[in-house]
Amino acid sequence: MPTRIDYDAKIPNNVELSDNRRLQRALEGWQPKFMHWWAEMGPALETQGVYLRTAVSVGREGWAHFDHVVPQDYRWGIFLSERDPDRRIAFGEHRGEPAWQQVPGEYRADLQRLIVIQGDTEPASVEQQKLLGLTAPSLYDLRNLFQVNVEEGRHLWAMVYLLHAYFGKEGREEAEALLYRNSGSPDTPRILGAFNEETADWLAFYMFTYFTDRDGKYQLGTLKESAFDPLSRTCEFMLKEEAHHMFVGTTGVDRVVTRSAELIREHDTTDIAAHGGIPLEIIQRYLNFHYTVSLDLFGSETSTNAANYYTAGLKGRWMETRRKDDHQLTEDAAVLEKPQDDGTWTTEEMQKILLLNLDLRSEYIADCSSGVKRWNKILADAGIDFSFRLPHPGFNRKVGINSGHHITPDGTIVDEATWERSRKHWLPTDEDLAFVRSLMHPVYERGKIASWVAPPRQGINGKPFDYEYVYL
Repeated sequence: MPTRIDYDAKIPNNVELSDNRRLQRALEGWQPKFMHWWAEMGPALETQGVYLRTAVSVGREGWAHFDHVVPQDYRWGIFLSERDPDRRIAFGEHRGEPAWQQVPGEYRADLQRLIVIQGDTEPASVEQQKLLGLTAPSLYDLRNLFQVNVEEGRHLWAMVYLLHAYFGKEGREEAEALLYRNSGSPDTPRILGAFNEETADWLAFYMFTYFTDRDGKYQLGTLKESAFDPLSRTCEFMLKEEAHHMFVGTTGVDRVVTRSAELIREHDTTDIAAHGGIPLEIIQRYLNFHYTVSLDLFGSETSTNAANYYTAGLKGRWMETRRKDDHQLTEDAAVLEKPQDDGTWTTEEMQKILLLNLDLRSEYIADCSSGVKRWNKILADAGIDFSFRLPHPGFNRKVGINSGHHITPDGTIVDEATWERSRKHWLPTDEDLAFVRSLMHPVYERGKIASWVAPPRQGINGKPFDYEYVYL
């Protein structure tokens, strides 16, 4: 497989699409439907050019090119990382066998389902962020929004290619449905709940790209381990692009916290709403919401489906090959903490293979903690006595063993009345949302930025902050 990408083709690709005329025609038939979806559901703000990176190679060095591109002219394509001809399955009952280049018949339905669920998240986030360009705090941020959006569109292409290439008529029908469902639609919503939530302001966008895109990182990481080699190679390249999305979230929240800290010091008060800043308590409540909604994406703590996927070799663990065990998990045990109706917690020892969702969630939580440490260091360096915290994993859950209980951010199980009385202290209120949205005024002048967020420490691809990242 070539590492360079053929941009002379109607659909840029490095999968030698021209050698399979039937597949090429099918994807070229889907292409205008995608473009219609982008025009209707993609970014509402029209531009004359955005400083975007475009993949030109799947190799390790010099893989992307930067230039101003009109977003609707972006060359979405199909890119798989380089194939390792000696790759072996790393886990499950097929461990040690050669990786699959075709879909085994007995796993066809499960693999298709995994690809559809992953594919459904990609256009959903574009739909959620449709209006954000109208209130961008700077051209730098506007450019980052478009970069995230066009790459989420390309990730949709990645899943659609697999559906068309390996799953026949059913795969083609599922590819159509990926454009038919829409985020938040009452009739045809997206499959996963977090992708039907509204992203109505830029603090929510930063939180989404920090927490929810980070979930995407871990889900892609498990699929990268798949015995189905085309899926593995697809996800490996997607992870390279996904890193920027999490960078947008990490540094975005950094900059909000930095600006709030500046205003606290300048006015000697934490009540900075009147001075155009976002109070730290509101940032914490946004954190609580986006973190817990993202935890739901990991599914139930106990899962026979996840166990079956693992045994079959369809979906591995995060960093599977680095694990120091037998990669079978049939004899291993792990402990699950469970809430009780009497308000206490208990533990239960279970087969480790039944707790794979919990294993992945634990990796995610540890990663999320690094961002909280960053944000707390900003406050500590500014001499501000406040610390952000990740709430208890049972807090505000709609999926899993905690979903039927009322659990506070510190992990206390309370009754419904107590929880409802206190939720205004834990989750964004209508007043919080209205206040943050009141700050969302667009700043499109070069080198200027909204008053509620600090500028970045450096620009994109070596460019300064005051570079003209977007032509309007």
